[in-house]
Amino acid sequence: MAAFGRSVTILRVSGIPVRVHASWLVIFVLLTWSLATGWFPARRAGLAVETYWAMGVLGSLGLFVSILLHELSHSFVARHRGLPIKDITLFIFGGVAQMTEEPEDPNTEFWMAVAGPVASVVIALGFWSIVALSRTLTWPAPVADVAEYLAVLNILLVLFNMVPAMPLDGGRVLRALLWKWRGDPRMATRVTSELGALFGAFLIALGVVSIVTGNVIGGIWFGVIGLFLRGAAQMGFQQMMVKELLEGETVRGFTNTEVVTVAPGLTLHDLVEHFVYRYHHKAYPVVLGGALLGIVGLDEIKGVPRERWSQVYVADVLVPPTEANTIHPDEEAIAGLKRITETGQPRLLVVEYGRLVGLLSLRDLMDLFQLKAELSAR
Repeated sequence: MAAFGRSVTILRVSGIPVRVHASWLVIFVLLTWSLATGWFPARRAGLAVETYWAMGVLGSLGLFVSILLHELSHSFVARHRGLPIKDITLFIFGGVAQMTEEPEDPNTEFWMAVAGPVASVVIALGFWSIVALSRTLTWPAPVADVAEYLAVLNILLVLFNMVPAMPLDGGRVLRALLWKWRGDPRMATRVTSELGALFGAFLIALGVVSIVTGNVIGGIWFGVIGLFLRGAAQMGFQQMMVKELLEGETVRGFTNTEVVTVAPGLTLHDLVEHFVYRYHHKAYPVVLGGALLGIVGLDEIKGVPRERWSQVYVADVLVPPTEANTIHPDEEAIAGLKRITETGQPRLLVVEYGRLVGLLSLRDLMDLFQLKAELSAR
């Protein structure tokens, strides 16, 4: 996933891919070690070492399931309200359900935001029920200890998530309420993003104080979370501005028509010598008789051994036009930006009636966005 780097799909729930980022595995190991060697032994002495490690693993797995259910609640409500969900990714700071579209009304924003905390409260109550049953039915003490830990942890997650600051759930709830009250999503996003940045700065300051007073690990953790929240809050407002300023614009207005094209009968050797080294572009549309055949870039060239470049032609390695790498000039510019960010491609082929019109690049979109932002700034 582009947003978080490398992640692996481990399962699908109701068609939604659940992915785990490498950073989550680090947290899983550290949390298991912390629980097995510190938390549980400090609260119940005299158990076997193997028991503590089993409790640590169950505690970490319980956190994994709790966060997954929290994000699935967001996802199910969002999908019920007509918002497609790309995937759920668990990473170092918890989890995130990635939507391909933003809510179009405050009611959808509100119900989608509260779904996660409500699910965490229900999960906490479920673990408290296990604690009560274990004491009534005299289940083994480790069962009650792990369940109690997970119940408390879920309540703490709710309290943290409901801080009224973006991108936390509480920030989205506040954004929905302000949006409903004033009818201005831009104002609501700006206020909650500023609160998110302030909350992030507070956590960073708390981290510095913790380090100075001797709590180095806790201080580093506060600081890292603060930096993440601060950056995510600012990004949320920037995304809102991009959407607002590009609204109503079509791809045609951003298309670069001065495009260097190549013929399919060109060898890779000539492509490198006469085009790559001359124009310094990383990809070139392949055109024959005005018709677009595809695109060829550095990845396709590097896939062929250098000694065979003079025997392999562009037609042999080109990537044909697909829905992922092309766009019609009359589509909305915001749709082009969305496709670029989703696919990770720096540019799209702008095609009309099978012919190349030009290229849409992220740089061209951002340059015009910058101009509009400066002209509309108060």
